[in-house]
Amino acid sequence: MSVLAFDGVSYRYPGENFYILDQLSFSVEAGSFHCILGISGCGKSTIFRIINGLLQPKCGSISVDGAPIAGHKHYCGYMPQKDMLFPWRTIGENLALPMEIQGKYSKKEQRGRIDAALADVGLAGCRDKRPEELSGGMRQRAAFARTMLTGSDLLLLDEPFSALDFLTRISMQEWLLDQWQRHGKTILFITHDVEEALFLSSSVLVVEATPIRLLREIPVPLGYPRTRQDLARPDIVALREQLVGMLRKQVAQ
Repeated sequence: MSVLAFDGVSYRYPGENFYILDQLSFSVEAGSFHCILGISGCGKSTIFRIINGLLQPKCGSISVDGAPIAGHKHYCGYMPQKDMLFPWRTIGENLALPMEIQGKYSKKEQRGRIDAALADVGLAGCRDKRPEELSGGMRQRAAFARTMLTGSDLLLLDEPFSALDFLTRISMQEWLLDQWQRHGKTILFITHDVEEALFLSSSVLVVEATPIRLLREIPVPLGYPRTRQDLARPDIVALREQLVGMLRKQVAQ
């Protein structure tokens, strides 16, 4: 069953004379991992802002688990490019935010869930630290733990590793795949990095043009678990060149 479905969704930003999304339809199956791949500024993040309700489509419909998103609460967790941890709050206090919004957990329950989430992402003992005391990779893991504490099965990750150095980024990619396999969430992950998309995705959803009328789905012929050595396979190298060519065509438009 599709956990998320767009049906003829269009959106135009105020003051613009063109639609950035134009009659876009696509669906995502429960438990899948898809990267949305496209050049910067092509409209990828607009899709996320519409899913999480920050923007309202001009026409079309969006459903989660077969019902309109207007009837759902806490149906998705959103993690932007920056970790967005409040510097005046401890890590534990930052992770408490989604539970405070939900208003259904006691302080004791919140603390137990926070400690479990931090241990799950390898940050046990960091509850009372401030964000500035953590490295970039540790901050992103804390931000992911906060996203998980929304309790949502659908996670929207908007270029969460793009600001990290190369070695930290590939380590976080491997870590994220492990988290996904253990928790069984549905993940949509925005990137403009072709190798990142190939390493993470079960299939890549490619933005070929703006306005976005279609996300072209391209399966990645790799199973899970996978390693970085898999990216050197001849079929994956050929697929990488195909995807790079598609992005180059968009830049040239």
